[in-house]
Amino acid sequence: MLDLALSLLLSTKAPYAPQQDSASYEAAPPGYKAVYTQLLARHGSRGLTSPKGAQALHALWQQAADTGGLTPLGRQFGPDIEQMMRANEAIGYGNETQQGMEEHTQLARRLFARLPDLFRDAEASSRRIVLVSSGKDRAVDSAEFFRDALVRQQPGLATLFDTGIDRDTLYFHKQNTPAGLAYQRWADSGELQARAAAIRAQPQLQAAAQTTLARLFTPQFMAALDASRATDTALSLYALYAAAADMRHELKADFTKYIPPGEASVYAEAEDAMAFYEKGPGIVENGDITWRMAAVLVDDFFNEADAVERGDLSHAAKLRFAHAEIVIPMASALSIPGLSEQLPRSATYSYQNSPWRGAYSAPMAANIQWELYRNSAGRVLVRMLYNERETDFKPACSHARIAPASHFYDYQQLKRCYK
Repeated sequence: MLDLALSLLLSTKAPYAPQQDSASYEAAPPGYKAVYTQLLARHGSRGLTSPKGAQALHALWQQAADTGGLTPLGRQFGPDIEQMMRANEAIGYGNETQQGMEEHTQLARRLFARLPDLFRDAEASSRRIVLVSSGKDRAVDSAEFFRDALVRQQPGLATLFDTGIDRDTLYFHKQNTPAGLAYQRWADSGELQARAAAIRAQPQLQAAAQTTLARLFTPQFMAALDASRATDTALSLYALYAAAADMRHELKADFTKYIPPGEASVYAEAEDAMAFYEKGPGIVENGDITWRMAAVLVDDFFNEADAVERGDLSHAAKLRFAHAEIVIPMASALSIPGLSEQLPRSATYSYQNSPWRGAYSAPMAANIQWELYRNSAGRVLVRMLYNERETDFKPACSHARIAPASHFYDYQQLKRCYK
């Protein structure tokens, strides 16, 4: 399991690790058996999505090299950037790494190990497994690795998959729906740009940037970098640092020597702050602008569960593969504790005033799973797992629990609570 302290230094680039051992899960009540499962997962670990940041860093490094502006550590930096770019060119910018393939392979194996009777019943009764993605290569690849892992566990599942692309529910932030367009206006808004500028101007971030870059560049070279450019440069370096954690099979360069944990925590907090406002819970006064568009996906989860409650067991599972931009708003739309609390406009996100963390909300391969259980009388219970940890639905739905501390909820009551 990934070290929690390291995970928190990587924000949403943290490699995936299950957050609970399934051996400690609450047992289903007597008389209930698993009849259905559904999943939303972020794609697995990937490399850089664009060469621009690495190219800009290399150009600055080359300028320093040409003018005698590098420290001994700084001289190592250029070759490591070059190695990073070569590794990304080899796999393709934005594509999954071997680590990402392994994350979804292992996630699928754990799902199968947890619900073997469900998959045996799916094969025996020819129940379908719906497999959909956003259509982006890394999401499509994640879906394929997940499917292949299940088939290796039970070859008879191979003919049961219905595979497709669903941009409406799995790429909703780019759709021309009223909610999607409202979100796009927010993403391009002056308010969000001003908030990002204020985050980059914070004294602790500028101080960390100066300290980080002073290890690489001489005082004379540093003197020519204004505070804004130094901060942007340090954040670009942090992006390589974070990407390296997801490229352990493809990359030998050690980027941790450039950013010690104390400074990485400052950069992670800045990245979390920007994600919090851009696609996270966001600002109280702005209402649900950052997650209203997720309603279509929430509806899809409930529609699938409704079918099971009606006795329609034609689907054994629905497995969805998408992006952080989908998982994060989904958590807000479900009002999951710790992942959905907003801040007033007068406050600025920090680790002191918000529990929201990118490494919890949307690490690589982040996932939300709903397991449905049914008894002979037809009563349906649902349990939610978030990154494989038993997770509460919104506090207002606590009355739907089958017992005060249980993670199993009566589905009818839960549905009425949300709908």
